[in-house]
Amino acid sequence: MTFSRRSRLRLPSPPGDLVIGLMGGSFDPPHSGHAHVIATAKRAAALDRVWVLVSPGNPLKRTQTALKDRLAAARRRLEGPGVVVSDIEAGFGTRYTIDLIRALKRQAPRVRFVWIIGGDNLRDFHRWKEWLAIARLVPIVVVARPGASPKAGLSRFARQFGAQRVSQTDAQVLARRSPPCWVYIAAPFDPVSSTELRAATAISAPPPI
Repeated sequence: MTFSRRSRLRLPSPPGDLVIGLMGGSFDPPHSGHAHVIATAKRAAALDRVWVLVSPGNPLKRTQTALKDRLAAARRRLEGPGVVVSDIEAGFGTRYTIDLIRALKRQAPRVRFVWIIGGDNLRDFHRWKEWLAIARLVPIVVVARPGASPKAGLSRFARQFGAQRVSQTDAQVLARRSPPCWVYIAAPFDPVSSTELRAATAISAPPPI
C-alpha cells in the first residue's frame, strides 16, 4: 500500500487501547467551526487522539481547491496537541467514508475508532454510501452546529437510531460501547462554515480582467 509523502498519519504500533476520533471532509477551507467541533468532541468523548482526514474529493460536494492546498491549510488551522491532519485517504485510494473506516479498522483492529460530525451534517447522513453500515461499525459523536439542532433531531439517522442514542453525560464512555451508538453534544456554537467563507472569498475577489 502506497501513502502520500505528505501524510503525517501513523497507525498505532503497538495499537494498545487508544480511542481515536476520525473527522473527515473536504475542508475547503478549514475554519474555526471545524476546530470547535474537534475540540468539543475530543473533550466530551475523552478521545486520546483526533485524526482529521482531508478527502481527495467529497462525493456530495463540489471541491475545486487542490488537495495539497486544502491539506496545508488544514494543518495550519487545525493541528495541535493530540490532533493530526492527514491525507491518508488518498493513500488508501478510498472515496467513501465506509471504505475508509473499513480500511482503518483492518489496519488497526484494536483501536477504538469514533466518527465525528457536526450537527449540520447529520441531516444528510442518510445520503452517505452505506450509512447504516457506518453506524454499525463505529460510535458517532455529533457536535451541535448553528441552525442544525431541530433538523438533527428530526433527521433520518436520528429516527433510525433513536434507541441507540447515549446521553451527553455518558459521552466519555461512548467508545467502549458496541455500535450502533451515538451522542449529541450540545455546546456553544461557532457560526463559521466553509460555504460562507467560500462565498465571502468569491465576493471579495477582484473581477476578471
